[in-house]
Order: sequence, then C-alpha cells, then structure tokens
Amino acid sequence: MDVGFVFDLRNPARWQRPWADHYARTLEFCAEADQRGAGGIWFTEHHLFEDGYLPQPLTFAAAAAARTRNVRIGTAVVLPALRKPAQLAEEAAVVDLISGGRLELGLGAGYRVPEYQLFDAEFNTRFARTGATIEEVRRLWETDGVTPGPVQQPVPLWGGFYRPRGARLAGRLGIGLMHISHEMFAHYRAGLIEGGHDPESARVSDLVPILLADDPEAAWARVAPHLAHQKNTYRSSSVEGTDRPAPPPLGPADLRMRPADGSWGHLEILTPEQAAARIKERIAGLPVRHLIFWADIAGMPDDLVARNIELVSQQLPPLLAEQHDVAGAAR
Repeated sequence: MDVGFVFDLRNPARWQRPWADHYARTLEFCAEADQRGAGGIWFTEHHLFEDGYLPQPLTFAAAAAARTRNVRIGTAVVLPALRKPAQLAEEAAVVDLISGGRLELGLGAGYRVPEYQLFDAEFNTRFARTGATIEEVRRLWETDGVTPGPVQQPVPLWGGFYRPRGARLAGRLGIGLMHISHEMFAHYRAGLIEGGHDPESARVSDLVPILLADDPEAAWARVAPHLAHQKNTYRSSSVEGTDRPAPPPLGPADLRMRPADGSWGHLEILTPEQAAARIKERIAGLPVRHLIFWADIAGMPDDLVARNIELVSQQLPPLLAEQHDVAGAAR
C-alpha cells in the first residue's frame, strides 16, 4: 500500500494566479512529491468548471511523467465515454512510455450532463459506453491495434465507481475498484466472480478526504474557504443540465460535520498520527493498494500544500506500516 496525491488544477478567481504559473507550480509540487518518496501522483478530469478544473488529465500526466522518476502516474479518473477507444489507448500508451512504465489508468463514467453534451456523447448510456471502451482499449493494446503500445503488459486499470452498478462492472471487467467501501467491495467481488476472475485478485484504491498539518485547527481556518468553494461547485455542477434544483450551499458547520456511521466527512485535517488511526478504521479487511490524498484544495496556500506533501510522503507511511503490523499481530 502506497500513498499519493491527486491534483485537479483548480484556480478559483478569488485566489487566482496566472495560468501558466499555476501549471508550472503544480509540476513543481509533483516533482517534490516524487523526491520525498510518495507512491503516486494522480490527475482528475472535469469540463466547463469556471475555476479551470483540469480537463485533460493524460496531457498533464505526460508532463508530470517527464518531471519525475519513481512515483506512479495515475488518473483518478479519466472519462472513457467521452473519447474514442483508439484515442484513449494511444494517449495512455504515450504516458506509460514517457514514464517508463509507471501509469495507473483510473477510469469512470462521470455524472455531469454538460460534459457529455460538450463531446456529443450520450449521457444515459454512459456506463455501457464506459465498459465497452475499457474492453476495447485493452484489446487494442493486446493485439497491437495501436502503435507504439505501452511499456507495461498489462497497464493497471481501475474503475472509479461509487455505486453497486459500477462496482459490479469493475469486477466483471477484472480491474481494480477505486473506492474504499466495504459495502461496494461486496458488489465488486461479486462482479469478479461473474466475470470469471479470481476474487483473490481484488484490489482497491481511493481518494482519502484527509489533509495533514502540524496544527489541524490553525490549518482548518485557512483551508475552510477553499473547501467551501470546492464542495459547493461540485454540488451545483452536479445538477446542471437536469431539472433538479440546485442544492443549498454548505456552510462552515456543514463542512466539519462527520457522518454518524463513521464514514469519511467532507474533509478531515489531521496530524499524521491521527490520520494513521483514522485510515486503519476505514480500510480494515480491504486489499488496498493506493491511498490518494488531496494535494491542494481549490488554490489553498502553497505553504499548506508543501507541508501536506511532506507529511503524507514521509511521516505517514511508517505510521501506517506500524498500524498494519499491530493489526496483524492482533490477529
């Protein structure tokens, strides 16, 4: 199990820096994560966000691959239903080649109608299209249907699905599940069996909504406005193009609320020791390969980003290993 970071490249107007500077600074953070021993850097996709949410994760992944040497290069996620299979197969193969075989390709169906309209794609059939595209990309790689092919044979594939239908689809396809959930893992495992795959091949990864800081309370006061922007834009964008009303904006009290069932909240800012204990609660019994943390929340201050990268990369892994050893001894 390794730790890594997701970058969405948001650059909200309230804290905006010149776009070229913003992209250059993010590449510097990617290189810093690599130098500090992080296991992965991941890039995610959305379109038509006013704050410039990264629209082409594989393009940025190629740039990050050229600036790093050891860290895994992932997407969490790219939307295959918005691309032709050959295009996706070629773009991903190029990233794998530039990185020397470090690509982790996370794929998802998406949830926003305007994004599908932008690419003249059918929203209502997105799950079927996603599954078919994943299968075709894999076929193209296996049969030299595109050239050059990737270094890795096979490239690790992940399904970023959060509901039973998607979890079962990931299982049937025989790919990893990019969601840490005991409930969804049961559907994923069932899908593996349905697809004729060994259920022991199950593997899980996910974005963990945790930031690390030396003083969580002090950091919370500085991060909260950025988190409010992030969460409220997600909420409002989810109903665009539908007849559903816009949800009310979240306030400070809402942002700090932790679900009664012990699941993740919107964001938890913790010390490394607190985070190790919290993560242990959530992943017990799951075959987790990658833990992915936010590197940055909607343009939050650079000093908090840098310290978060340092703490996650260097101080958290020994604590997670210690927690794992203790759990193993208890069994």
